[in-house]
Amino acid sequence: MNTLPWGTNQNLTDEEFYNRKWELDNIKTFLNTTANGNAPKILLTGIRGVGKTVFLKKIKRELNKDYLVLYLDFSKSECYQKKSLTINGLMEYFFKQLLIEAKNKNLNTLDKKIEKYFKSDNFKIRDFIQVDKFVLPVFGSETDSEKLVNFVLELPDKIYNENSNKIKGVIIFIDEFQIIKELDDYMDSFLWRLRIHIQNQKNVAYLFSGSMGLQDNLISEIASRDGVFGGRMLTFHIDPFEKDTVKSYLNEKAPYLVLSDKGFERFYHCTSGIPAYVNIFASLLPQNVELTEEIVIKNFDEKISAIISHLINLWSKLTYREQSIFISLLDAPLKRIEIADQLNVSTGSLSKNLNNLQKHGLIKFESEKYQISEPILARWLQLEFKNKGTFPYRF
Repeated sequence: MNTLPWGTNQNLTDEEFYNRKWELDNIKTFLNTTANGNAPKILLTGIRGVGKTVFLKKIKRELNKDYLVLYLDFSKSECYQKKSLTINGLMEYFFKQLLIEAKNKNLNTLDKKIEKYFKSDNFKIRDFIQVDKFVLPVFGSETDSEKLVNFVLELPDKIYNENSNKIKGVIIFIDEFQIIKELDDYMDSFLWRLRIHIQNQKNVAYLFSGSMGLQDNLISEIASRDGVFGGRMLTFHIDPFEKDTVKSYLNEKAPYLVLSDKGFERFYHCTSGIPAYVNIFASLLPQNVELTEEIVIKNFDEKISAIISHLINLWSKLTYREQSIFISLLDAPLKRIEIADQLNVSTGSLSKNLNNLQKHGLIKFESEKYQISEPILARWLQLEFKNKGTFPYRF
């Protein structure tokens, strides 16, 4: 009987959550300084599927008793879902989720003061909607962006001050933070405004998280000495599981998987120790039979579409040129001019496409060359070509 959580499950129970004790203890130690008026600003990074969201929700459960803990997923904001990402849209999402979380915790949310603020600052309210039994305003498109940012980012501190007898502080997790890259020319402005408002809030901690490798440019723009936060942001990186951890995990959670030594080596190579892939692939393997290297390879190739369904969905949304760029990198990393030569286009025309592939975490730029950062997607493409004689541009 399969007892493993599905790889896409982001709400694991404490029994399903595995390992990460060192990372949990470290980050909780820093976040708990919020109660002493030393609220940290933290950047948590890691590749897609490594378990950042599950990790944050675990911390939220453990700190919820003493703090107002707000978990935001920027990719769930209405403006992002409608492909019209704006600073106002992100702030509206922030505001709604903050009020809902505070009201669910029975905290004073300054309703009368907020209503007065709307009137005095001439906020444009387009409509009122009911969310989780709460009536919340929908800001109009003409609402002044600077006023809205000021209002929303100062609200957590005000809520704390009104409820300091009930909570030790406010902790705000912003997940999928990397999507702010889609703000393009407005991203730097947003980051600087964010810093201005939160750097002096002594009892409001922020943790930003997203699918970013260590080479992601966004990390240096935020956390480096020359970045927006001037080197004053703590940075943690969550790595995939090491071999011994994966072996212990499977022995404990899936003892019905009988992997030979070479079979396990191949399993680890296929999944790269990424928890989401480990869980999905392990759930699809035959049970109570010896799994040799050959059987593992065969099952991986046959079931790869199920293992990386989220990546295939992303692939289908890429433009033809973006797909062609990714395919050009299957054999080896290439310089921009080499990609342009393969596609018979100018180097300048590739900028937007290369940036978009990097935003999605599909490729990275290292040592003056572009290279694939999702090898499991590359394997799927190679199998599609082998089986069908063409790449799936229209999948």
